[in-house]
Order: sequence, then structure tokens, then C-alpha cells
Amino acid sequence: MKIGILGGGQLARMIALAGYPLGLKFIVLDPDANAGAAGLSEHLHGAYDDPALLAELAEKADVVTYEFENVPAHVAEFLTSHTTVYPPANALAVAQDRLQEKNFFKQLNIGTAPFAAIDSLDDLQQAMPSIGYPAILKSRRMGYDGKGQVVIKAESELAAAWQAMNGAASIIEGFVPFQREVSIIAARRPSGEIVFYPLSENSHQGGILRVAECKTNDPLQSKAEAYVRSLLEALNYVGVIALELFDVKGELLANEFAPRVHNSGHWTIEGSETSQFENHLRAILDLPLGLTQARGYAAMVNFIGGLANDQQILALDNAHLHLYDKAPRKGRKVAHATVRADDANLFKQSLTTLATLADQVDDS
Repeated sequence: MKIGILGGGQLARMIALAGYPLGLKFIVLDPDANAGAAGLSEHLHGAYDDPALLAELAEKADVVTYEFENVPAHVAEFLTSHTTVYPPANALAVAQDRLQEKNFFKQLNIGTAPFAAIDSLDDLQQAMPSIGYPAILKSRRMGYDGKGQVVIKAESELAAAWQAMNGAASIIEGFVPFQREVSIIAARRPSGEIVFYPLSENSHQGGILRVAECKTNDPLQSKAEAYVRSLLEALNYVGVIALELFDVKGELLANEFAPRVHNSGHWTIEGSETSQFENHLRAILDLPLGLTQARGYAAMVNFIGGLANDQQILALDNAHLHLYDKAPRKGRKVAHATVRADDANLFKQSLTTLATLADQVDDS
């Protein structure tokens, strides 16, 4: 069985690593000659919409998936007419457009921050009385890890904010006075079986996820599961999905969803009975889904811009280092480490050490 992956970065790399014990083979399409998953798969080197490469991918792959949501939706639609593609192209199309995504949440009665479509400075000026300050102006497409976003704190900043968007179709969102950011990861197979992972509590730095900590028995678990279940069923979804949420005094508001394996679920590699990567493969192959409960306490720490001293990381008995084979660069995720322990105090000590090491990296 050969799995095709659109995108050959670290997520594709981790999917392949999870698939090898299952006897699976992989082929990735990625424009980067040094794609991180290239060493673990056949590598089709070229543009995502290259007709010849897409035809080759469709011919060689039994099923095609993707590792990030900015793959052109028409590419997924083309592949769907030639082979099996999971998650479905309609999920990709919704996730790629922030306005469509927010309206989709609204249709499913999932709460969000106040929002409005913005196509001009006049639209922005008209929207602000109902949105309020501060707010954040985002491009509707192609934004991730804090890119394509401008914070607006006062009316005097509106013109400059709109100019910064370079005329791109945008969305304005009101700020949410949240107590914490959480995410839930779930997997669904074609038969309809769904499994849920425990909530992850997430902290960000510069718009990029820094730490994700598993929260077993979180009081908001059941509500988060209900939200993500409604997404999965409405989209007739297959594969792993991540739903990012704001906890506002015990109420959950949706931020966005990712139709793929997700950074906040990396702790599942060592911290769960079945990793998100293995369950993604099980789901798209319509195999029974694995158990998702945490194995004690677990968390993940990202290394952004560069790597800390690997000997110090590996000196922690309960830490596991994952390198992405990526050159250091400002704002770039180059590695992560997971930490797992049965003892709460040992876990906290190790997580604090890992986070300190990550903070020492010079991301400049």
C-alpha cells in the first residue's frame, strides 16, 4: 500500500515514520528539493499543481492525503477524480478561507469571536463599531503561524492596517478575552468511527505554538468533543482534524480548524497509546482506530528558529527529541521534544527545563 502526501515537511515525515511499522510506503509531492520527508519516501519534486506530477502521484498512490491546508483546493479536487483523497476536498476548501470557515462554524452553532468580511477600507471602517477595539485584520487565505495578520488598537490605525493587506480579501475579528487556548484532535474513518484525544492546552510566542500540554479529564473535554464531532459529520470527514478553541470563562469559542495532523498533537507520539499520525493513517485506510488516552502526563515543546543543546535535551530521562532536518531560520520550526512521565512533579520539572531550553534559542 502506497500513501501519497501533498507536502513533504515535518508532518509528512512523521506520518511516514508512523506508517513504516504498518508496512506502508510513501510518495510525496513538494517543491522543496530538501523536503524533510524526502528521505523517507519517493519524492516528486515540483509545483503542487504540476499536471504531470499530479498524474504520476494519482497513478502511484492508493490514497492521497496532505500535510498542510494551503495546498490549492483544485489540486485536491483533480486528484479526487483520479484516486482516493482524504481528508475530502471540501474540508480543505472551507479551511483555506477564514470567512467561509467562520460562517461554517456559525451554521453549526459553534461560537466564534465577532467577525466581518473586509474588501475595502470603507468595509473596515463600517465594521469597527460592532467589532470593537482591539481587533485583528487577517487575510482570508494563506495565513499561518501569525502571518497575514495586523492588530488594530485604535481608529487611527485602520488605514495603515488595510494598506498592509495589499488589497487582499480579508476578515476582521474582535479580540477574545480568553483565559487559555486549547485544541482538540480527533480522527474519523469512512465507516463513521470517531476517536478523540484529550484536550491540549497551548501557549504561543510570536503567533507560533511553543508548548502544548495534554489535559486529561479537562472539564471542557465533552463540549470540545461535541464541537469537533459536528465538524467531522457535517464535512463527512476522514482523517485527523484539529480544532483550535478559546476558553472564555468556561465557554468555548472556535478559532480555526486544521484538516490534517497538527502541531498541538505532537505529544501523542510518546504520550498516547496511538499517535495522531498512526490514527490518521488508520483513518484514511479505513482501519480500526487506536486508543487515544494519554500515558500519564505528556506535553510537547517546539524549537523555533534553531535547536537548543541536544545533549541537554536528551539528558532528560523522560524527554524525546524529534529533529526535522531543517536549516535554522527565524520563525521556523526545526524540531520538537516531547516529555512524558507518570509522576506529576517529575513531569513539571522536565517540562519547565525543556521550555527554558527552547527560550534560550536565538530566533533572530
